[in-house]
Amino acid sequence: MRWQMGRRSDNIEDRRGVGMGGVAIGGGIGTVILVVVAMFLGVDPSVILQGGDTSVSTAPPAGERRAAPPEEEQLKDFVSVILADTEDTWTEIFRRMNREYRDPSLVLFSGAVRSSCGTAESAVGPFYCPPDQKVYLDLQFFRDLRDRFRAPGEFAQAYVIAHEVGHHVQNLLGISEKVRAMQSRAGEREGNALSVRLELQADCLAGVWANNANRSRQILEQGDVESGLNAAAAVGDDRLQRQAHGTVVPDAFTHGSSNQRVRWFKRGLESGAVRQCDTFGAREL
Repeated sequence: MRWQMGRRSDNIEDRRGVGMGGVAIGGGIGTVILVVVAMFLGVDPSVILQGGDTSVSTAPPAGERRAAPPEEEQLKDFVSVILADTEDTWTEIFRRMNREYRDPSLVLFSGAVRSSCGTAESAVGPFYCPPDQKVYLDLQFFRDLRDRFRAPGEFAQAYVIAHEVGHHVQNLLGISEKVRAMQSRAGEREGNALSVRLELQADCLAGVWANNANRSRQILEQGDVESGLNAAAAVGDDRLQRQAHGTVVPDAFTHGSSNQRVRWFKRGLESGAVRQCDTFGAREL
């Protein structure tokens, strides 16, 4: 990706290395479940992000910061540029829709973090919290994306950020609130199906950002599109379930299959149009 010359965002909140009063969420089997269920969370993470058992942590006292390694500082710079690019892109798209875009904040953390949606471990992956309109990201996830999920590349990392910003777009447009209202009246199976449509729409909106940003600033290089599509496939529910349990349960999907995530990300990437991201009106996903 061509990102080094891009603008840096002022909306980065760096909480890395800052302790949480010496208390952290307990690990074990619950962490493994959270990795599968909550990857790319962004709908309403308060349901599963509430802290459970606690244990003494080796984290520094609250308010004290550990120095970050140089490679993390470069990643922070990268994240700041991508966030700024989403700000510029969505501000222009909203202007064309006669709407006003409000920038989200992006919180960098390490280990665990408190948000308006509850307390979360890094194991839940990146997530968006609607009440405080913030994206939360532990930079360690990018290493997991490369090593555990075998989805390397800067555009794969940019896709992660753009997906969570897509949830912010949904929140500003009132889509998230409507879905939560429908889920409150639905059973588990129907609620999961609504979640899948919301997540696939966020994938499509990530593609819309990439299309518009590339047309305006030529950010994509050879191989970037394949990197982003590979990342979308790597976090499909079917692939995650198969890796965790050896079986696939479609009724338990909350984010969509690998094929679905690739299809909708690609749809936004090729069209660049928000109207092409109507997953709720689509007869087939």
